[in-house]
Amino acid sequence: MTGSGAQTRPTLSIVVPIWNEEAVIPELYRRVVAIMDQTGESWELVCVNDGSSDRSLELLLDLHARDPRVKVLDFSRNFGHQIAITAGTDFAQGDAVIVMDADLQDPPETVLRMIEQWRAGYEVVYARRISRLGETKFKLLTAGLFYRLLQRITDIHIPLDTGDFRLMDRRVVLAMRHLREQHRFMRGLSSWVGFRQIGIEYERAERFAGETKYPLRKMIKLATSAITGFSYVPLQLATYLGFGMATLSLLGILVTIILRLSGNNFFLGQATTLVSVLFLGGVQLIFLGIIGEYLGRIYDEVKGRPLYIVSRAYGFIPDESHAIPRSVILPAEPPNHAHVPHEKQAT
Repeated sequence: MTGSGAQTRPTLSIVVPIWNEEAVIPELYRRVVAIMDQTGESWELVCVNDGSSDRSLELLLDLHARDPRVKVLDFSRNFGHQIAITAGTDFAQGDAVIVMDADLQDPPETVLRMIEQWRAGYEVVYARRISRLGETKFKLLTAGLFYRLLQRITDIHIPLDTGDFRLMDRRVVLAMRHLREQHRFMRGLSSWVGFRQIGIEYERAERFAGETKYPLRKMIKLATSAITGFSYVPLQLATYLGFGMATLSLLGILVTIILRLSGNNFFLGQATTLVSVLFLGGVQLIFLGIIGEYLGRIYDEVKGRPLYIVSRAYGFIPDESHAIPRSVILPAEPPNHAHVPHEKQAT
């Protein structure tokens, strides 16, 4: 980990996961600086390079060389958006930590309103989307249905129409560092820890450049992590359906006996039996799949692997008192980038 002993802990931290965002990074930096300099507080921009294959890391290191407030975590490979957010909050040093996406759909200008609520005493300030520009009708419909379903089947209150764009007080961040499950739904975890929370409304902008990093496949994976991480309802459905099918079967047996005794041959033949067996077999396979989802997550937790591996970290202050739980920082040689100033390496 790199560090400079003269640095002090900032008041505000901005955490931004980065994956192939070379077209966005210069504008992201410009707008973040313009907004954060208005706060009158010290701040840092923590960028987590999540295994980018484009020039994202090169651009981030250029910014770090020109502005030491830009800190860079470079993952050893792509670990995923939610893990990148986790790493950023693990390493962030601010009294308040703001998480936002790099694509500028979360307008940095909204951060000023978040800071106002934080100064008023709230410890989590989440941003609720009142509109989503540039989104397809299918995505708007499925996202709306998902958040409402999740709210109905979970025991905690996860605010509707909110993403990962939020401010968290350092007390919240330190509490969340103890939550190390592999399949993460960060907006759910920030609700689970509690504390004083309030929402602000904003209009979500269109992506500034590039392509969405959450296609349908990843959205389904995130939704699965959210449901299995915060609800037992899918497992309970198996029990409810089992009792229901057993009741129907009992009634069916009684009806069949009565009809046969009365001389009615309505249930003769194999079609009804075949349909019933196929239906019950399909239901069993569905619930075996649901049980498998939960079992797979248990297996991942039992393995005890770290959430992420940091190849190199640039600009962070070594802090023995806030060791990062269950993460791995590889010992790093001085960076091989001519445009990055030589810094003392600390591990």
